[in-house]
Amino acid sequence: MGAAAKRATVYFHPEIHRALRIKAAELDQSVSELVNEAVKQTLAEDAEDLAVFEERARERSTSFERVVREMRRRGAL
Repeated sequence: MGAAAKRATVYFHPEIHRALRIKAAELDQSVSELVNEAVKQTLAEDAEDLAVFEERARERSTSFERVVREMRRRGAL
């Protein structure tokens, strides 16, 4: 983990803790390494979502009523 690692107390449901310990042993990793990797993946997904939200914020919005009117005009309703 390195010198900059910070300690935190995290409480897991007993079944989750057991599964983590088993998986860590199978992968020859620590529970901390597994949890750190899972958190990194989650944060990376959040960063991707935020980037998409930011990109889409520049899109023109359309009202629900307008969509329904257009669908009716095209015969989709």
